[in-house]
Amino acid sequence: MASSSVASGPVSSFSGKGEIVRHSIGSPLIVPAARCRRDVSKRIMAVVAPTTARSPSATGTVKHALTMTEKILARASERQQLSPGENVWVNVDVLMTHDICGPGTIGIFKKEFGENAKVWDREKIVIIPDHYIFTTDERANRNVDILRDFCNEQNIKYFYDIKDRGDFRVNPDYKGVCHVALAQEGHCRPGEVLLGTDSHTCNAGAFGQFATGIGNTDAGFVMGTGKVLLKVPSTLRFVLDGEMPDFLLAKDLILQIIGEITVSGATYRSMEFVGSTVESLSMEERMTLCNMVVEAGGKNGMVPADQTTFKYLEGKTSLTYEPVHSDGHARFLKEYRIDVSKLEPLVAKPHSPDNRATARECKDVKIDRVYIGSCTGGKTEDFLAAAKVFVASGAKVKVPTFLVPATQKVWMDLYTLPVPGSGGKTCSQIFEEAGCDTPASPSCGACLGGPQDTYGRMNEARVCVSTTNRNFPGRMGHKEGQIYLASPFTAAASALTGFVTDPREFLR
Repeated sequence: MASSSVASGPVSSFSGKGEIVRHSIGSPLIVPAARCRRDVSKRIMAVVAPTTARSPSATGTVKHALTMTEKILARASERQQLSPGENVWVNVDVLMTHDICGPGTIGIFKKEFGENAKVWDREKIVIIPDHYIFTTDERANRNVDILRDFCNEQNIKYFYDIKDRGDFRVNPDYKGVCHVALAQEGHCRPGEVLLGTDSHTCNAGAFGQFATGIGNTDAGFVMGTGKVLLKVPSTLRFVLDGEMPDFLLAKDLILQIIGEITVSGATYRSMEFVGSTVESLSMEERMTLCNMVVEAGGKNGMVPADQTTFKYLEGKTSLTYEPVHSDGHARFLKEYRIDVSKLEPLVAKPHSPDNRATARECKDVKIDRVYIGSCTGGKTEDFLAAAKVFVASGAKVKVPTFLVPATQKVWMDLYTLPVPGSGGKTCSQIFEEAGCDTPASPSCGACLGGPQDTYGRMNEARVCVSTTNRNFPGRMGHKEGQIYLASPFTAAASALTGFVTDPREFLR
């Protein structure tokens, strides 16, 4: 397997205090074999593929080294080499759409290809109703009807339908939030190209997959041809090293990065995450990391596939996949280094994801509610983290605390998985004892605002600590609402005090 290194160029190191230390690279970074212990400052991830996957490889003989993103796009465009800035026709492995953008995508497909046209591959299109589901809004309900009619017409294999909105549990096909469902149902595979009509499709980059959001027009074209024209992005590399403190989560890491480079700092760039800290993260935490690259303007996020990835995929897919890794001497636009051990719990203050502050700096901010949910913060491990804080405190919440599991599986986990250190109690039991709302039906919920009757929606100007991904004016409903983005640890701690709170107050 090739080692990883960086061509000469600018390098930035995060000091952990909001400072950037810049220096130049004079020699390549040599990467030893995967399980060897190595100097923290030089550690870049390298892994060995499992027996179920073909060995990572380049896409033929190349004239220059390629990054992960470049390798995948070269393979998908049937090219032996390409460079950032080139426009290439890419063969798509998976196209996802949902109830918000699906009807528009379907309309464009029918307009351009004909009313009786067939999709390019009924087994490569995944349609997931998830955004505006549990509402009486007739227009929102009609969107799901349009999806259902189209899927029946086209015999779409992967349509995760919901017919009875009164009780999601009687709908065996319904999943919930598309990005988490894609992972749980085995549609996220290393080395492939996944496109979705949702900006947070980049979530799937956690699997070493090129995944990005596209508009309805592009999606309609993909639906008919299986191809899309993409410009190859250059890559920013983020090397995260150091032992992860037990009061930090991946949400803190991505807020740190966005706070450093700003919401435009990765515009149309690929963001590649490597290092000992990334290697130690679970798949759900890696998903959190990649989910929010779009909040920095990123085209896609990437984590190299390793044994953690392969283990997660066991039993989820029978398709063969081919992981890729950045070549030695691959050229990165810039490299950032972060000593994770020096970071603190963070929040993003209103009204931008890059308006970063430490949680302790905001301790005087009085809040009205807490929201735990979304593709970013509604996974099983997110709720386990919140429950850990409630167990440690033994107290009750002081503000309404809304809980919205991402998928049916997550909802089931809340009622069945014991929380470590709780004496066998489940998340649902702990949440009930803490005075939280009963976990709601799985969906995107109030993350995108939605109709007036959406559970947890901010219908009045309120201050909310949320595990979601955006805090723009009106994002969760009311235009004057104030949203503090935070990790599940920080959200739970804030619920207990009624103020933005550093979780170290309860996790010492």
